[in-house]
Amino acid sequence: MSAEELFLGSEQGNQLYREAMNHAVDAVLGSVADRESPYSGASPDALAAEFDDAVVPEHGQSLHATVDEAASRVLDHSVHTSNPRCAAHLQCPPMIPGLVAETLLTAANQSLDSFDQAPAATVLEERVVDALRDLFDLPNGADGVFTSGGTQSNFQALLLARDRYCSRRFDRDVQAEGLPAEAESLRILCSEAAHFTAKQAAHYLGLGEEAVVTVPTDDERRLDPDALDATLADLDRQGAHPFALVGTAGTTDFGSVDPLPALAERADEHDLWFHVDAAYGGALATSERHGHLLEGIERADSVAVDFHKLFYQPISCGTLLLRDGDDFEWIARNAAYLNPEDHDDAGVPNLVAKSVQTTRRFDALKPYVAFRTLGRTGMASLVDRTLDLADDAAALLADADDFELLHEPTLNAVVFRYRPRAGMTDAAVDKLNAAVRRELLQDGRAIVARTEVEGVTSLKFTLLNPTATLDDVAAMLDAVRECGTVVADEPEVAA
Repeated sequence: MSAEELFLGSEQGNQLYREAMNHAVDAVLGSVADRESPYSGASPDALAAEFDDAVVPEHGQSLHATVDEAASRVLDHSVHTSNPRCAAHLQCPPMIPGLVAETLLTAANQSLDSFDQAPAATVLEERVVDALRDLFDLPNGADGVFTSGGTQSNFQALLLARDRYCSRRFDRDVQAEGLPAEAESLRILCSEAAHFTAKQAAHYLGLGEEAVVTVPTDDERRLDPDALDATLADLDRQGAHPFALVGTAGTTDFGSVDPLPALAERADEHDLWFHVDAAYGGALATSERHGHLLEGIERADSVAVDFHKLFYQPISCGTLLLRDGDDFEWIARNAAYLNPEDHDDAGVPNLVAKSVQTTRRFDALKPYVAFRTLGRTGMASLVDRTLDLADDAAALLADADDFELLHEPTLNAVVFRYRPRAGMTDAAVDKLNAAVRRELLQDGRAIVARTEVEGVTSLKFTLLNPTATLDDVAAMLDAVRECGTVVADEPEVAA
């Protein structure tokens, strides 16, 4: 293929783009239409065999042929996230406005590390951040930056918290001088049900995972304020230096929301940076029915929000919001070829100084297109619908003799166990549920998650799909029953 055919701007390139995009759309729709199940059931070995030929052949082939090949090898063996029986993880079905925005932003190929690489994109990201500030009731001085998702947002929040604390407490400029001698005493607090990225961030920050102190939860799996008080008192007796408190608005397994107002009070009292990981539950802010669950989030020093979960945007798309935008100073830097200091003086927008990334995608376009298309109320209706389905699913499980409902859902995660016979031991249930989940994936009719609750393997529906119905939930439960029959005689299950 000639260069003129390979790039936009020429007649040949524009024509190939149009034809190839139409062919790709047909391939996607064909893959969706031809599959009733959310997964083909192909094993890792079978998938590897699909790619036995050269990834980099000596000579190429037509783009249409390559798209067809990718459709049969990749799309046909991918998890179909728009299938209502795909209910394992926080992996949402992407809405059409988001897919359209993804097409626009990839073609434009803007990089958010300097204004001259992404002029309109830079300004739009700032406007979207302003809208999010208002959505979460943060003050006028709040600011933010788009990230790849909750992992990056949580890491960056704790990076800023660490550096601010070291400056104020130890008069140490970590960016220039590295960690102070007292770094071994630094501590991060979170609930025992918090996302693993708190510990991951502590590792990346040079503090080690043992710097994270987990606090027990209450009966609803929310961080217990009384236990937090006891933990803080114990750290004080040890001479430790807690500098950050992480609250969770939507735990991965149970969707639990920590008591944010109580945590904000403790953070104020003990001069802790209060970070709220709302990667899962942040979309509740759009809902008049469920927004109260986020009460107290407006008092956070930082908030992590993911759009590729309950906002239904394609991966990846997240945001870190700061209550005080000046706190970005702890990672800010200037590079003469990107964001020279005279640009700051001239008022040129400077987003790279807010991010731990340099080259960065124009992901803000996705929520912009989604919100402009649906409005807040349209987005809220999608969220509300999935939470209603989770309540109905919980009731269905509670009424079934062969299932155990393990909690009343807060969001749209429903955790349960398959226990087909009364008197089964937890050890037997553990083996059975692990085998059922494995068989379900190989069968392909439904994709559910597994987790451990009190040491026993359990199953989980993450009901993110607004098109799913209670009939879909019932069908997944029937699939669990049928797979349970298949694996019941396996030696490791029957033992």
